[in-house]
Amino acid sequence: MTLKCHLELLASYNQWMNAKVYEAASRLSPEELARDRGAFFDSILGTLNHIVVADTIWLQRFATHPACVDTLREIATLPTPTRLDEVIFRDFQDLYGHRIWLDERIIHWIDGLEESDLDWVLDYHNVKGMAASRRFSSLLLHFFNHQTHHRGQVTTLLSQAGEDVGTTDLLALIPEEPAS
Repeated sequence: MTLKCHLELLASYNQWMNAKVYEAASRLSPEELARDRGAFFDSILGTLNHIVVADTIWLQRFATHPACVDTLREIATLPTPTRLDEVIFRDFQDLYGHRIWLDERIIHWIDGLEESDLDWVLDYHNVKGMAASRRFSSLLLHFFNHQTHHRGQVTTLLSQAGEDVGTTDLLALIPEEPAS
């Protein structure tokens, strides 16, 4: 399996898991979603906002890659978050709709990449303004890993609130192969 195929799997997993997490979260009241639960980003709503904030920041950086200018154009024009704890959407339904929109663009963007695009070295600045240069493929792995990390926090918070997300393993999306 090529690296691009692995990234397509991660993009699908991201979309699948976000749908499950948001479905479980939608069963909670606005007060329960916003309740400070002592997490890194306080609440379920705060953590879900953080994932959208980080995704937006990274996708805007990725939009500077020559192969991504067209597929990420819509995201590049969004307002750039200024803090990692920024709450872009206070209303859960607005956040949910944006998440669906964002995940569709991520799928389309990853599908449009070529294997050769992954070797590019991306120059960018972090949120503190420090310059960095890293291999594009490694940054994409970080991008998907970051989502998984914080979704794990959200599934714990949801579980503590009495909502079961169900199966969360990537294994659920890995196709069965014929026995060798």
